[in-house]
Amino acid sequence: MTRFHHGDRIRYASTGDDGYPVVRYGFIGGVTGDHGPVVVMLDGELGGDVVDAGTLQPVHISNVTLTLKGSDLLDDPSLRQALANMWVAEAESAGLQIVAMHLLGAQDGNGHGVRDSSEGYAIAELSSAGQQYTLRASLCPTMTDAIFVQAQLPHRHVL
Repeated sequence: MTRFHHGDRIRYASTGDDGYPVVRYGFIGGVTGDHGPVVVMLDGELGGDVVDAGTLQPVHISNVTLTLKGSDLLDDPSLRQALANMWVAEAESAGLQIVAMHLLGAQDGNGHGVRDSSEGYAIAELSSAGQQYTLRASLCPTMTDAIFVQAQLPHRHVL
């Protein structure tokens, strides 16, 4: 279990009434003990909330994700391109700085993504904190009719 300290930037994930993930970001406002609940100051809220430390993660580029309803978002090239910009907005709200992003696409340079598996596409290459990542959009592994967008360390060279 991760040990949190006052001021740490956190990611707090829960499930909304519709069954889809709800992710919020904030800071640790106080720690009650090694394994006890912590006080979080969520972005945009005036007061703190007491939550179980097990529901929190330190913010890192690899755990900034989007889960969106509609698996058809992968079918339309222009929508795949928009997913990259939506993910960058999410990363910025998490407090991360994306230094550079290059949309991946066909030879014509339209930036529509490159199918790199039967489940999804590599849609961009990006850089943050001196590290290169591949931004992937794929069918969500845990929900039907949903997609999942996440930055990953590149496993292989994407053309």
